[in-house]
Amino acid sequence: MEDIRRATRRYETWLGGLIPLVPADLRTKHVRMRLGPFLFMRATFYRWCQLWHGRTRDLGDVARAAPVAAVGDLHLENFGTWRDSDGRLVWGINDFDETTTLPWTQDLVRLAASAHLAIYTDHLAVRRRSACEAILEGYRDGVEAGGRPFVLEEMHGWLRDVATSELRHPALFWRKMDGLRTAPDVDRGAAAAIAGAMPSADLSIRYARRVAGLGSLGRPRFVGIADWHGGRIAREAKAMAPSAWVWACGHSPDTVDRYTQIITRAVRVPDPTVKIVGGWLLRRLAPHCARIELGDLPSGRDEERLLYAMGFETANVHLGTPRARAVLRRQLAARRGNWLHETAKTFAGDVVREWKEWRGAQRG
Repeated sequence: MEDIRRATRRYETWLGGLIPLVPADLRTKHVRMRLGPFLFMRATFYRWCQLWHGRTRDLGDVARAAPVAAVGDLHLENFGTWRDSDGRLVWGINDFDETTTLPWTQDLVRLAASAHLAIYTDHLAVRRRSACEAILEGYRDGVEAGGRPFVLEEMHGWLRDVATSELRHPALFWRKMDGLRTAPDVDRGAAAAIAGAMPSADLSIRYARRVAGLGSLGRPRFVGIADWHGGRIAREAKAMAPSAWVWACGHSPDTVDRYTQIITRAVRVPDPTVKIVGGWLLRRLAPHCARIELGDLPSGRDEERLLYAMGFETANVHLGTPRARAVLRRQLAARRGNWLHETAKTFAGDVVREWKEWRGAQRG
C-alpha cells in the first residue's frame, strides 16, 4: 500500500478536480493532522478507506456484512444538535459528507476505533472494551426498537445538559461569528444559496469564510450573517463532493444526492434548514445547532451512557435502508464474542501508526 503522504496528495488532487479547494485551509489541515491520532483519524477518511480495503481478507464476515446507507466518516465528534420545525432541540449524527453504501459494520468499527483513540489520548476515562460494548448494545437496542429519534425535551435530560452547556453559550457563539473576517470574494452560487435560505429576502447579509471541521477542511465554506427581528442569524454553505470511498475504490462519481437520501430516510427528526442547493450543503448555524466536541462534554459525564446513545443513533440511520431491520437483527444475533472491540483495536493501531508516520514526515 502507498504511504500516507502519497495517498494524501492523490486524494487531494482527485478532490481538487471535482471542486475548488482552499490551499491555506489544506495547509491548516495538514498541521492539525500532526496534533494527535484522534484528530488525524477525523481528517483522513480517505486513508481509512484504503486501510479497510487492505484488510478485507482479514476482516472476513465483518467486511461481508449487509450493505446499508452508511455515514462513512463516523466518529465521536460527528454528533450534534439542531432545532426541528417545531423548535424542539434534537441530538444525533449531524455530518453525512462521506455517506455511501457500506457494510453496516463499517460505521460501528470506525465509531468504536475513534473511542479507542479518544481513550488513548485521555479524552475518555472508560475502558476500551466497555466503550465498544456500550456502542454495540446501543446499536442492537436501536435495531430491536426499530429506531427512535433523540428529542431533548421531556426525555434525555442528561443529554440536553451536554448540549446546552456553558461552552455553547450564545454570547460565546456570536463572538466567534463576529470574529470571522468578511470575505472579499464569495462564490456566487454559495451567496445565492445562503440568501435563499434566509427567513426574509430583504436582509443585509455579511458574508465570511469559515475554517471548520477536519475531514472537510479545504473545501470552500461560506457563512452569511444577518440581523433579523432583533437578533442574529447565520447560514452556512459548504461545497459538496462524493465520498472518499468512491476514490478509494477507483469508481467514477455518480450524480445521486446521497446526502438528502440518508437524512430523509433515517429514523430521525430532520433539521428543516439542511438542504443541498447547487452543489452546496446549507444549514443553520446557532449556539445549539452545531457539532458537540469532546471538549464540550462536562466533567463527571456518564461516558458509557453517551456511547450507548451513539450506537443507538447509528442504528437510527442504518434503519433508513429499505428492509434493513430484519437483516440487521439476523446478522447481529449471529455475532458472538468481542468482534467490535477486537476489530476497532486493530484499526486504532493502524491509525496510530499512520499518524506517527505523518508526524515524522512533516517534521522532516
